[in-house]
Amino acid sequence: MTVRLTILNGSNLNLLGEREPEIYGSTTLAAIEKSCSEFAEILGVELQFLQTNHEGVMVDWIQEMRHSSDALIINPAGYSFHSIPVLDALKIYPHPIIELHISNIHARDDLHKHSIQSGAVTSVICGLGAYGYIVAMQSAARMVGEIPDTLPAPISVGPV
Repeated sequence: MTVRLTILNGSNLNLLGEREPEIYGSTTLAAIEKSCSEFAEILGVELQFLQTNHEGVMVDWIQEMRHSSDALIINPAGYSFHSIPVLDALKIYPHPIIELHISNIHARDDLHKHSIQSGAVTSVICGLGAYGYIVAMQSAARMVGEIPDTLPAPISVGPV
């Protein structure tokens, strides 16, 4: 059975490459999705890659993924710091969850440094830029026991 990974992206991530490039870099979400799709082929996993600006949609997706995804990678973006509904949905997800942030949220201002979602996830990756998505995918595949014996050299994710 093929392992199914899901990557969920929160609010404003559709504007990556335009919005605050000094913090988030110049790589677009489309470029990240392309790199993730290519890496999914290398890993031999199915990948679903989604983005929403709506909290309720994010909650619905997390609830649906309980039955259709073996591991969840979430960049909660703005939902990181205030969304109790997203937190509650993550708490009922029964498989590994990796919380991902492009920037190092711990080095940011007080408003952006304490993710409430972290208490409901298996692990957190932050500060690796767009490449963090690739690291998260490899980690998720490892967590569910599906990783090739050998992997090629790390692939790039757009301009870094």
